[in-house]
Amino acid sequence: MHKKKVCIIFTGGTISMNLDKEIGAAVPALSGEQVLALISNQNQDIEIKVINFCNIPGPHITIDKLLELKKLIKNTLDQEDISGVVVTTGTDTLEESAYFIDLTIKHTKPVVFVGAMRNVSELGYDGASNLAAGIQVAVSPKTKEKGVLVVLDDDINLASEVAKTNTSSLDTFQSPYGPVGIIDTHELIIYRHCAYKQYIDTDSVERRVDLIKATLDMDDRFIRSSVDSGAVGIVIEGMGRGNVPLKMLEGIKYALNKGVIVVIVSRCSSGRVFESYGYEGGGKELVDLGVVMGGDMRGLKARIKLMLALGKTKDINILKALFKEQDYAL
Repeated sequence: MHKKKVCIIFTGGTISMNLDKEIGAAVPALSGEQVLALISNQNQDIEIKVINFCNIPGPHITIDKLLELKKLIKNTLDQEDISGVVVTTGTDTLEESAYFIDLTIKHTKPVVFVGAMRNVSELGYDGASNLAAGIQVAVSPKTKEKGVLVVLDDDINLASEVAKTNTSSLDTFQSPYGPVGIIDTHELIIYRHCAYKQYIDTDSVERRVDLIKATLDMDDRFIRSSVDSGAVGIVIEGMGRGNVPLKMLEGIKYALNKGVIVVIVSRCSSGRVFESYGYEGGGKELVDLGVVMGGDMRGLKARIKLMLALGKTKDINILKALFKEQDYAL
């Protein structure tokens, strides 16, 4: 019987960490092979290729690392004998890293991101089970053409939707629309299909994009500081349907007059922004000024999308279409 082959790319994160007794905290420690060896019920019909890309915590991931990772994943997927790719990474930045790869790779084969919420020295270490589940998802024909998937706690979520919702819970990764599928007693079940998949074909990334959250009675100091320090784009997590306090409005006008692209999303955990309100600082006025509405995106992902989009174009109409139309490619 011909074995399916999956490549696991290890980048670090809690899944590869152990307790350093001298400092009393977890640090990177295990290689990819050591993590893989912790899976007690490995499927003998699956051949595993291990690549130790790096071993760093999630907060140490950079755009340069993601560009390298993108190239490695694409080259690996192009190998005829590879069925899919699994990437292990730190959960602190997993949703951003997975979405970056989702936007920049167009391939029929699955790419699956996994991680762990507990390190190997903790009771209930979830790294091995998450990795085993990720492998199962990566070799399944059911997961082809779905873009990048995130698999933790037996839930399968789209990278374009998923968010880390809790600092420590095993089921922290949630989508506002629910998972696309689950793994139930080794059976992979798909609940729904991905209707849209965006793709931004670029190796150029505009790094000067800032993220600012709107709060009660907030002024425009952060916006002006961002513009004056060279920002090319700003994502603002506005209130509700995409509104901002009155004192922030002049800063937004200042940014737009300087040619800075401003995208508005909501600070709420779900729902989309819309030009519902016509008062000063309301969504309707912001759209009239030239602000880009970010749909149902949250700030972290909107920033990633804007960084990649600005790497290709600064055309405001194209950027508006990219954020409005879920299947718009650039």
